[in-house]
Amino acid sequence: MASIAVVPGSFDPITYGHLDIITRGAKVFDEIYISVLNNSSKHPLFTVEERMELIKKVTKDLPNVKVDTFHGLLVEYAASVNANAIIRGLRAVSDFEYEMQITSMNRLLNKGIETFFIMTNNQYSFLSSSIVKEVAQYHGEISELVPPEVETALRAKFNK
Repeated sequence: MASIAVVPGSFDPITYGHLDIITRGAKVFDEIYISVLNNSSKHPLFTVEERMELIKKVTKDLPNVKVDTFHGLLVEYAASVNANAIIRGLRAVSDFEYEMQITSMNRLLNKGIETFFIMTNNQYSFLSSSIVKEVAQYHGEISELVPPEVETALRAKFNK
């Protein structure tokens, strides 16, 4: 049986922190679905389609990674792609309490899907898509935070 994991997130935009988690997860699982969600509590800069296209570009060298989108409950989506795991990245202890609540609810909804936490590389522990967007909006240096394709897309959005 193949080990299949889902890496959910809004990825608005994808950062080197996200890629760190995805790349490490891709070494452990046979197949990874990067699942872009449209979080109704956030106001995205990029459309779901734009985010998916950026993710495809920056993960093209990871043959076991697929990019998808979903609506609804994560565990239902995970089951629909035959995933037996969810991968969540943790930046700091402050992320843990929220993630523990989500994981507990997911386990209640589907006991067959395990959640794995991967601590991000220390160099990315401060990094979030929100910070990247704010710095990019004011034309700050972001080349160490996002891949070149994402930097180009951000510059295009903020130069309109």
